Amino acid sequence: MDLTKIVSISGKPGLYQIKSQAVGRIILESVIDGKCIPAFARDRMSSLEEISIFSTDEDRPLKEVFKMINEKMGDKVDFEWKKASNEQLREKFAFVMPDYDEEAVYPSDMKKVFQWYQMLMDKGLLDFTVEPENQEETKEETPAEKAE
Repeated sequence: MDLTKIVSISGKPGLYQIKSQAVGRIILESVIDGKCIPAFARDRMSSLEEISIFSTDEDRPLKEVFKMINEKMGDKVDFEWKKASNEQLREKFAFVMPDYDEEAVYPSDMKKVFQWYQMLMDKGLLDFTVEPENQEETKEETPAEKAE
């Protein structure tokens, strides 16, 4: 699952896919409605690949949290995250990620994680299939085998 080309822009709703780059700007396509917009250097963008969630041990990359949601809830978030109370959000987030840092992860962050997960799943942009190991690497001969 590659989240490097999916970004969030501070102050704008939803998520965007990077379509192309030009001098001084990036062309983005909205995941919500497919409309293309330009983004400039002054726009505060964050790639989902770079976002992590605070935990009691070490921070977890967002794609790992998405995988945890998928394992616990499947393809659909199993509650109304839009209407959920802060307590309900904390309960569901603890179900998905029991070791999240309760002091540092706010209900607004939790809501955004569930929203992004569902948006990306609905558009078919999340893939949780495990890629097979590269078989060429496993079949490499050791120096002793090459000498024989």
